[in-house]
Amino acid sequence: MTAITEGYSGGRAGLLDKERIVARPGFNRWLVPPAALAIHLCIGMAYGFSVFWLPLTTAIPGETPAACADMGLMTALFTTECNWRMADLGWMFTLFFLLLGSSAAIWGGWLEHVGPRKAGVVSALCWCGGIAIAALGVVTHQLWLMWLGAGFIGGIGLGLGYISPVSTLIKWFPDRRGMATGMAIMGFGGGAMVGSPLAQKLMEAFKTDTTPGVWETFLVMAAVYLVFMLSGAFGYRIPPAGWRPEGWTPPAKKAGAMITEHHVHLRDAHKTRQFWLIWIVLCMNVSAGIGILGAASPLLQEIFAGRLIGLPELSFAELNADQKLQIAGIAAGFTSLLSLFNIAGRFFWASISDRLGRKNTYYVFFILGILLYASAPTFAHMGNQLMFVAAFCIILSMYGGGFSTVPAYLADIFGTQFVGAIHGRLLTAWATAGILGPVVVNYIRQYQVDRGLAGADAYAATIYVLCGMLVIGLIANALVRPLEDKWFMKPEEVAALQARTASADAIIEHGSFGIGRGRFDLTTALAWAAVGIPVLWGAWYTLVKTAALF
Repeated sequence: MTAITEGYSGGRAGLLDKERIVARPGFNRWLVPPAALAIHLCIGMAYGFSVFWLPLTTAIPGETPAACADMGLMTALFTTECNWRMADLGWMFTLFFLLLGSSAAIWGGWLEHVGPRKAGVVSALCWCGGIAIAALGVVTHQLWLMWLGAGFIGGIGLGLGYISPVSTLIKWFPDRRGMATGMAIMGFGGGAMVGSPLAQKLMEAFKTDTTPGVWETFLVMAAVYLVFMLSGAFGYRIPPAGWRPEGWTPPAKKAGAMITEHHVHLRDAHKTRQFWLIWIVLCMNVSAGIGILGAASPLLQEIFAGRLIGLPELSFAELNADQKLQIAGIAAGFTSLLSLFNIAGRFFWASISDRLGRKNTYYVFFILGILLYASAPTFAHMGNQLMFVAAFCIILSMYGGGFSTVPAYLADIFGTQFVGAIHGRLLTAWATAGILGPVVVNYIRQYQVDRGLAGADAYAATIYVLCGMLVIGLIANALVRPLEDKWFMKPEEVAALQARTASADAIIEHGSFGIGRGRFDLTTALAWAAVGIPVLWGAWYTLVKTAALF
């Protein structure tokens, strides 16, 4: 045993090398999910960056020069005299998710080669360093520095951080693939729930008559996130090749089964029909969900208008400024509620998929989603706020569930050897959906408004188009079949790839690493507390805010 341990933790392996992080005997696999959560909770703040937009629009105190009214985007990138507009700042979201999908696709193969620790460290340096550069952009009032720092460099950190734990968790939890990835990806959805109120409190503390406190908040959050993300990266361990949980054996192979025991090479995955069918499945599910998520606040306000404050006879256009302010607050609570269901759905649906199967879980997403979307205009015309809100809460839970279930779906079809890199390439579907969903919602709504429609009528066509997207996803999911044998690597090729992490002891005796199904010692409890306490604080803060509004 000593010789085996030295082979993977000896002096020749660098601190960040993949060989250095092969687990030793006695390691508890339940330490890996909180390490993943530590990274995902930090990069998940990308969803909450809008908390900075309004303060940044008043970063320069005093009167706004008249010339700023006609400022173009290129002028906004370099001006030091004009305050930035919300539209200029909003491009940050596009950069975030465009770079997330692109970097995950480009460097996914590199991640599989070097291991999750090195990828996690690079992610931490990019994300936190990018936020620090963005702070410099705020101090010098240079929007291009904001875009370069948080948007471009930070976006690369998002992509590497997002996929860094996927392959590792699936290998540690072959018995609970969906639950394992659900725990980590839940953190990405919950990052804004923790980060947004933290940012708000920091800005309040740093705010003065001459500064909104944004650049100081950026620096503090970058420092805090760096500690958490590096702790997560150095907490990663990978199992030896051939390791299995104690007492667990793979289920017997059945004809036509959706879970393979073999592996597809990264170079071949995108050549298969199954990859592109699952790409369509993810793209359609995300497009429908993100379109609603981005328009949740105006959607509720324009559809229910005066009903939200006990004045059902008033349309949105007939409300005065104070009444619009009231319903805006209620709509903010609706948005927070959707975020909670988005987060909870990531863990719930991914865990359920371990029992239902990944394909059947997506059937539920699409069939139930179509029914709920199709019913939403009816609930709106009935004035039934409860049913309307409930429908979209379930829809957003399935939007989150789609993200957390797809890594396990890929592992079932393509095997686990390159699942992290394959998942990275599949995230280009997310980048596509990030453009497609909001464009469909915003432009179809505007077309309906230009035709003179308002309220529920203005959104009905949009909702039915989103239904159509779910129908496309449903068809693509139905066409997914097990791969033909020709796509799988030969056993000797797999063995060569796994040689760096092979352990004869682990292959002979799967339980030799002492990692049982549910052991929870003090170290594990402390690791979970480190990520659990911030999550509970963010959830409590959001629930209090939501309860007060409704």
